[in-house]
Amino acid sequence: METKILTASDTDIAFAGEIIKNGGLVAFPTETVYGLGANALSSDAVKSIYKAKGRPSDNPLIVHIAEKEDIIPLVKEVLPKAQALIDAFFPAPLTIILKKSEIIPDATSGGLDTVAIRMPENEIARRIIKASGVPVAAPSANTSGLPSPTRAKHVLDDMNGKIDAIVDGGDCKFGVESTVITLVTDVPTILRPGAVTKEMLEEVIGEVALSSAVLEGMKDGEIAASPGMKYKHYSPRAKIVIVDADKEQYETFVNTRKNAFALCFDGDEISIPHLSYGSENDDLSQARELFDRLRQLDEMGARKVYARIPAKSGVGMAVYNRLIRAAAFNIIDLKKPYTLGLTGQTGAGKGFVCEYLKELGFKIIDADYYSKKLTKKNSPIFPALQAEFGEDIVKDGVLNRKLLARRAFISRERTDKLNSIMHPEIKKLCRAQAKGLCVLDAPQLLEADMQDECYKLVSVTAPESLRLKRIKERDNITDIEAKERISAQHPEEYYLSQSDFTVINDGKSDIKEQINRILEEIL
Repeated sequence: METKILTASDTDIAFAGEIIKNGGLVAFPTETVYGLGANALSSDAVKSIYKAKGRPSDNPLIVHIAEKEDIIPLVKEVLPKAQALIDAFFPAPLTIILKKSEIIPDATSGGLDTVAIRMPENEIARRIIKASGVPVAAPSANTSGLPSPTRAKHVLDDMNGKIDAIVDGGDCKFGVESTVITLVTDVPTILRPGAVTKEMLEEVIGEVALSSAVLEGMKDGEIAASPGMKYKHYSPRAKIVIVDADKEQYETFVNTRKNAFALCFDGDEISIPHLSYGSENDDLSQARELFDRLRQLDEMGARKVYARIPAKSGVGMAVYNRLIRAAAFNIIDLKKPYTLGLTGQTGAGKGFVCEYLKELGFKIIDADYYSKKLTKKNSPIFPALQAEFGEDIVKDGVLNRKLLARRAFISRERTDKLNSIMHPEIKKLCRAQAKGLCVLDAPQLLEADMQDECYKLVSVTAPESLRLKRIKERDNITDIEAKERISAQHPEEYYLSQSDFTVINDGKSDIKEQINRILEEIL
């Protein structure tokens, strides 16, 4: 069909109203995002919304009204708390869920016995609803799953040829969808945050809960009581990853990413391709810009985007809610240790892997370094080692490392004894160093039971002949001593079976390319 572009003139508003009244589809601006309107009382009209958007039919729609009293025939009862919210806020970016009346078809309510209703603040929207003479069901006017439209151009990009008309009313004021609160639960509960915040609602009706699905997504089998809960939403074609970090951590991290874009705040010093979605301390600016920036990233050809996390308070809660769904809940928390465990047999060549990861911005936590630090002169751990491996391994407060190695690596049982003394203390020292993006380089990582400290495990492997050569050169030991060290360790299969990824360091394979592929998947 031909999609007509209309203005906010009286003639075009009347024409848009007639289209909706007669069962057609019209996109129009609201203060939140552009909505795709149809007659909420007509199952056929509502079904055409689902078809145009490619939207699942069990995802309920919001019914828009032009006057406060228009809610009365649409619900079984206007509860006292609902009336208080209506009096305090309507018209507003606020949606209230109540038990529906018989005139609301299942197609509009997603098969639920409730209905979501709001009175938009935008004057153009209310004029169109009035002109139609019916309540108007209107989800966001975009292809389902893509970022919501905040400009008429966004609607045209997604809906041209699929709907009857678009009313161009300029940019939307807030840029994120309305707050949705249900009043059919024991405690009124926010199902989707928006510009009307939890604090604002509580000033009017007292205690208000926040649904766990707002920040964590829905549980298996849970029924979506509101739009924006059940499915992946607001997502561009690029893969979005949220980075939880302060300004400096975020800049350091994203500036070492390759073939990636950044979605940052004004003033962030970013060297890779990037867009800002507002000011760090202005959640309203973030809300206005977010969806437009997500669409721009697609236009720029972005394939992977690292987004700086917004605050989870005020309108920032709404911004975070949309962004976490755009990212399909992929998040890297650099305020907590984000540790990549690196292990493998001795001589496999983990050092080269560490050097490259260090170039990419990782902090290297070298377990061997802390092992040596733990055994410095007059270490308090020496009595335990002497009790197991002989008094003569320590002389004048100094550990004879070669003597200890000869006695500890002679068999698996003796190695395990050494590990039982050393590993708990090494683990404590390494844990204290874990901050931000880290690599835990620990040959005995699995034996020390340190895998729980790590996000993912990577094993480095190499042929035995090459490992022997490396060990002899590195430690200046004989061929027999090198073989003893290898035999005292677990076989290669032990490491591979418990690791998420493998790097082959055989002197032929491209190690950097292997690491880049691993990081592309996990970061």
